[in-house]
Amino acid sequence: MFLSPIWFFALAALSIPVAIHLWNIRPGNTLKVGSISLITEASKSTRRSFKLLDILLLILRCLLLALLAVFLAQPIWRNNAPAKQAKGWVLIPYANFNETYQHFKPGVDSLLAKGYDLHFFQKGFAIPDLKKTPIAKLVSDSIKDDGSLNYWELINLANSRVPAGLPVYVFTPNSAQYFRGQKPATALRLKWRTYTQKDSTARFISGAQLNRDGDILLSEGNSSPSGTVYTTRVIKPGGDTQTEVTVNNGKSFISLKNTRQEAVIVDTSTLRIAIYAGENTLDAKYLKAALDAAVSFTGRKAIIKTYNEASFIPSAQTWLFWLSTRQISSALMNSSANVFKYQAGKPMDVATKIYPGGTKINKLIIPKQTGEAVWTDGFGNSVLSMAKQGKTSVYTFSSRFNPSWSDLVWNDAFPKQMLTLVTGENHQVPAKYDRGILSQQQIQPDSTLGSSVPISSAKELPVDVSRYFWLALVVVFLAERIVAYKTKQAKNG
Repeated sequence: MFLSPIWFFALAALSIPVAIHLWNIRPGNTLKVGSISLITEASKSTRRSFKLLDILLLILRCLLLALLAVFLAQPIWRNNAPAKQAKGWVLIPYANFNETYQHFKPGVDSLLAKGYDLHFFQKGFAIPDLKKTPIAKLVSDSIKDDGSLNYWELINLANSRVPAGLPVYVFTPNSAQYFRGQKPATALRLKWRTYTQKDSTARFISGAQLNRDGDILLSEGNSSPSGTVYTTRVIKPGGDTQTEVTVNNGKSFISLKNTRQEAVIVDTSTLRIAIYAGENTLDAKYLKAALDAAVSFTGRKAIIKTYNEASFIPSAQTWLFWLSTRQISSALMNSSANVFKYQAGKPMDVATKIYPGGTKINKLIIPKQTGEAVWTDGFGNSVLSMAKQGKTSVYTFSSRFNPSWSDLVWNDAFPKQMLTLVTGENHQVPAKYDRGILSQQQIQPDSTLGSSVPISSAKELPVDVSRYFWLALVVVFLAERIVAYKTKQAKNG
């Protein structure tokens, strides 16, 4: 097939080398005679000989023009040979093949006996050769699961690989770690079967810091199908029966015994928190009390101080709480890792709440800043936003810590909210340790069956073969130049 057959009009150029070779004017022959007295004068005439010379050179030049026309026509190859059509696809994850197959063995064997093709549920959807390697051998292989699979992403890939109309059976675990991003929509005739894995619990370290006493403050997560629970405990420098502490290049590392998690570095830094009260001394007192309570609860090393003069604030602060609408100096801003500042503007009375926490808020300044929302009101509008300014994370608060503005400082969850903010410990479960499960309704992709155009199998997609004609074009051109050079040498010789 050709994508641009109009270029075949260029084949008319074949007449050019043919005309050149045919229009060949040969000089007349000289005949020697003794006398021309008996030769009468005749009219002059020119003799032309229409005879093909240098046939090989002519063929090469015609072939060169023909190949150029075919190349410009963009040739493609489609294999329309009839192939054996499978009755459907069976998809099983390669990384979980052993456990998944054993769980659904009767159903999988029945489908394969009916003529369904077995594919590994991974990129490429490889087909195992069951004649050379029977399933009994496949399931005996020990395969490590690195937690990088995303089943919804694979369904999107399958949309363009599965021949239109074929039923697809998918057998997978129902762990939440395998389902990330937006749920896909598909026109596949899909039937998805799931199960809960045997290894349905996981322990991992979510954080480790050195406290004021020189001990390690360990935050450990325990994930199961019902959710993830975090516990905090103090570990002596030598470790205990469940943990192991090592020192390498002056840095301390801690790991959980009998787990596959790599050792986690122990944070030995000190939280340096500066509070600039400015004109809001009452706000500063409430904030410092909350931060003192939060840090005391965790036992982390921290230095929390309130300043009435900005010039006294040391540089390199972990957190700078600027409880004023005055301008922050660029030097202090750039030297701080995180800056919390009040939004300037005219307050307005509102009747809503701050989330997380659900605390009542009475006054709010309409935010002018843009950035990622950290706290929101009951309408989903940003109350506390975060935006990057160079290497500094700038948090802008559209209210105040003063009790006349909100009930935030009276809420029991206020110290916890501030601790989560300053430590960044939002307890996000790493995907590879998440043992939470999804229901069948949550897993099943949205169906668009009947509203989409059928998709062809990848085996039927045309192949671009123009590069082969380009290669032939180069070869013929070189051959034509060689023959032309030798022909010229022969005539001159």
